[in-house]
Amino acid sequence: MTFEPFYYAVQDALKVFICFPILCAIFRAIFIAVYNPYPTLKDKWGIIGGCFRYGFWWGMDYNAYLFLIPMLVVGLPAVFWPQIETVYGTSIRLVIGCAYALVLYAFFMAKMMFYKHFHDIFNSQIHMAGHAEKNNLRDVFFNEDHGLLWIVGVLPYIVAVGFGLYGMLQIPLIPYYHVDINWLQYIANFILVLTAVAFFYWIRYGGTFMHDDKPEWDTIPTKVKEDIFFARATVDDLVAYKWAKRKQLSSYLTKSDEEMNQAITRLVPEKYKASWQSLKNPLYAFKRKTNGFKIGKPSQIFLIVGESVPQWAFDDIFKDLHIVDATKAFMDDLHTARVTTALPAGNMSRPSIVSLMSGVYDAQLELNEREEMWTHTLPTAMAAQLKGLGYQTIYWYGGNASYGNFNKYGKANGFDRVESATHFCSADAPKTWVGVYDDVFLKTVAQKTEELEKPTFHFVYTTSNHSPYKIPDEILGYDADKALVNVGEDIRRDKRKVKELATAYYSDQATQDFIKSILAAHPDALVVYTGDHSNLYAHLNNTSMLPRDWTIRELFCTPILIHHKDITQDTFGQVPIGSHMNIMPTILDLIAPKGMTYYSLVPPLTEAQPDILATPMQWISQKEIGTVETKLVEELILPARKESVLKRTPEDKRGLELAEDYATLSAWLVKHERTKLDIL
Repeated sequence: MTFEPFYYAVQDALKVFICFPILCAIFRAIFIAVYNPYPTLKDKWGIIGGCFRYGFWWGMDYNAYLFLIPMLVVGLPAVFWPQIETVYGTSIRLVIGCAYALVLYAFFMAKMMFYKHFHDIFNSQIHMAGHAEKNNLRDVFFNEDHGLLWIVGVLPYIVAVGFGLYGMLQIPLIPYYHVDINWLQYIANFILVLTAVAFFYWIRYGGTFMHDDKPEWDTIPTKVKEDIFFARATVDDLVAYKWAKRKQLSSYLTKSDEEMNQAITRLVPEKYKASWQSLKNPLYAFKRKTNGFKIGKPSQIFLIVGESVPQWAFDDIFKDLHIVDATKAFMDDLHTARVTTALPAGNMSRPSIVSLMSGVYDAQLELNEREEMWTHTLPTAMAAQLKGLGYQTIYWYGGNASYGNFNKYGKANGFDRVESATHFCSADAPKTWVGVYDDVFLKTVAQKTEELEKPTFHFVYTTSNHSPYKIPDEILGYDADKALVNVGEDIRRDKRKVKELATAYYSDQATQDFIKSILAAHPDALVVYTGDHSNLYAHLNNTSMLPRDWTIRELFCTPILIHHKDITQDTFGQVPIGSHMNIMPTILDLIAPKGMTYYSLVPPLTEAQPDILATPMQWISQKEIGTVETKLVEELILPARKESVLKRTPEDKRGLELAEDYATLSAWLVKHERTKLDIL
């Protein structure tokens, strides 16, 4: 047994590996040259540089294995059988390299064709290929996409790659190191193995050892991502395919036109059931009229959406945690009306924000990622409708709004400005991977709103109450020993639970300090506060505080608080339930003159609510709450109690049907996005 062949195998593996980022860069350059939409690239070189740099590291997701595999296949066996390296090593590496090069060629060819037809790199539509008519695909491939040329091109391509790999492998190797002392030789060999393994992981994760810091779509450099063509060009073909395969095609998009039409007919108001198909799109069937001023017209409107603000935290059984005391005081204000149990528009942050902005449910369709949705607006869009009342509109995000393309999606939904805290806060502002610390972000927003002279609608979205909960304890300011004095030791002594509770406390304090400051600066402001979704931080189920599992209400619901000097706690009557979709029509009905036309899927809280409210994920009535995923319901018990709540199969299926119909409506909009939506 000798280690010398492994040493040389590592060097040759490195030479093979180097070829493939270069090959991917060549493919990227060809893609840009063929599909570049600009008459000149004169002002694009900075973006192009970022595109190639970031694409190089992101491509390591696969290219890194061209270092690992030859090293393992040749190097390790060669320790025991040196002839594998000396006699067969070059041939094996050429076979491995050429096989991978063929894979890259096939996916590059497929992407070029896909982009030609769909003006996009691989996306969720690849899932539909299995249902496509095969003869038609074959005809398109050979007659429209010049498939024969692509096939014939394989031969010169693989010859060129083979010669390139062979030439690379002829580069002289660094001679093996020999140490006279055996144990030092073993240590040196061991260090080489560790270095080789570490190098693989480092390149595999894109130049970092931290999995969370791996390159991904959201972290494409902002200047690159804001140019959608070069953002797409950044993504290597195998990475794009993996990314698209992970995004399963929504079952709602596979429904027939007849099924979609039946669902929409069930949804639209009675007067449009026979005529909605004559409208440009079905959202125009949800036309409503305001009832007239309920409050003095505010100079500023704030919709504050807090990251992970759950309803359960406000229930009495959790009061000893003292994590939302500041918001409880705001909730108890004589001029704050509230909905204590509201369904979120989405169970995760982005679907929730997408739905709030657009007035239709995202329904896991990722509307914000669809290019057509960046150039079209919906009649139900919140900011667009508020502009009709003379408000300028600003989306203030605690992170980088280019993540998720909200810089484009926000503009399409009526926001005059989309502001990222990572840009408008100071360069040294403390931040998590999600965004700038809430207190810094919100204080900066408050300062900037004081400079505004025009009536403004502000959509403010915080980020700090989010995993992995690494804000320093001295920033959080949560005295756990004092706050949790009446809480069981199983919670008090659990550092992870306390950290998560402390983060919720910090975010709650920062938000209410912000609300106090804006009300001091704008006493006539209308303030709406809710959470993007629930969050079960601190994992309190089956603890001394909560000796059961979470209820459906606790799993999903978030409160809605609406404050204005002319509002009282009973402005909306006794309304214990609601949804995010109630927010926009409620704002309009509070501040607009009588008879203003607007579009909303649901009525405002100033009017009677339907028997059942639903989102694509849950539904709720005055008596029960259920989920689409489990198709189970439980009794809606207010206030919450420590005893378990029985889940059962619902007798009334209307909630399930309504949830599915809302999702189908969104799918209809996606399916017809190029022909039926209003161009900005």
